Amino acid sequence: MSIHIRRPVISLVAALTAAASLAACGGNDDSNDGGSGSAKVTAACKLDNPPKSGAAAPTDLDLGKASGKVGVILPDTTSSTRYELYDKPLLAKALKDAGVQADIQNAQGSVQKFASIAQNMIGDGVDVLIIDSIDAASGASVEKQAAAAGIKVIDYDRVNLGGSAPYYVSFDNEDVGKLQAQTMLDCLEQQDVSNPKVIIMNGGTDVDNNAVLFSKGAHTVLDPLKKDGKVDVVGEQTVLGWKNENAPQPFAQTLTSADGVVEGVVAANDGIANAIIGGPLTDNGLAGHVVITGQDASVEGLQNVITGKQSMTIFKDVKLEAQAAAQLAIALIQGKDPASVGLTLSDFSDPKDPNHKIQALLLPAQVITQANVKDVVDAGALTQEELCKGIEDACAELGLS
Repeated sequence: MSIHIRRPVISLVAALTAAASLAACGGNDDSNDGGSGSAKVTAACKLDNPPKSGAAAPTDLDLGKASGKVGVILPDTTSSTRYELYDKPLLAKALKDAGVQADIQNAQGSVQKFASIAQNMIGDGVDVLIIDSIDAASGASVEKQAAAAGIKVIDYDRVNLGGSAPYYVSFDNEDVGKLQAQTMLDCLEQQDVSNPKVIIMNGGTDVDNNAVLFSKGAHTVLDPLKKDGKVDVVGEQTVLGWKNENAPQPFAQTLTSADGVVEGVVAANDGIANAIIGGPLTDNGLAGHVVITGQDASVEGLQNVITGKQSMTIFKDVKLEAQAAAQLAIALIQGKDPASVGLTLSDFSDPKDPNHKIQALLLPAQVITQANVKDVVDAGALTQEELCKGIEDACAELGLS
């Protein structure tokens, strides 16, 4: 991954941190102890009993065969590797197994391409459209066109606020934020770190309501502690557009304002975490000495967890999400009420339009630390060979060889 960093900013942070380290230690120390205030903190974390999701696990349903066509539009290949590696093949298999014709395409981060794909699918007469939009505005526009053509729309993974889709399938994203923040605190508590200095790095809250929900969940955990003086949130930034290259500079600026001292980072996903680890944290001798969260259980993120650079990631078993979306689409094609076939849906409010009634199927996510990395392999998300490629010794130390 190419990370674009404005070196003058990073250099300033490095200078501040170095100065702080010299003042604290009385001289130069080549041991890379993590910088001022972070010497006792390690990113590596093993939680035998990590926080658990409050969302209900889905049930495995056999809805039989259906005859129809489903169009699926995925957003990009850059914000996460999951879409091509997992969502596309899993959705294709689930729909094909039910006898449904699936047209699955990726918009490659272009709202114009997203709109063009949608117009073609609507023109081809799909029965159901499953969309994971790049932003809410373009998603809502597609939903309006689909509704005019009598096509049912399912918001997949990201909800389009202000849109018109009646259904939404995703993980419980507010719960994800809670899991990230609580796991960070648990990893710090395990190391007897009290009153930690924390930086929050939100995802693309400017384009994605999921990022808003992640942040809301994290604040649910952190705000009461901050009020009681048990956590010091020294800064909060947004990684605009979920673009990983937008993470290092605002983090570096926040680190500068915190005098180069941070013990915990709530990073919204693995890509953001990696950009921070490989940029400002490495430049300041803090890589591996700050508890930092992630999300998506990407190969990159999992390897960072194994090698002790990242503390945790969130595993969203995409099999559950793809299966749920496919089951919902099949039920709609069959003309059945989703609740009547065993799908558990709940009311989901749209703050931009109180008249937009959404039925949501929200799924549980799982915390992954060094203690349970193998759970991702056991779930079939990737192979042990893929997980451990290039870091075989680190895997062996955790008993993954």
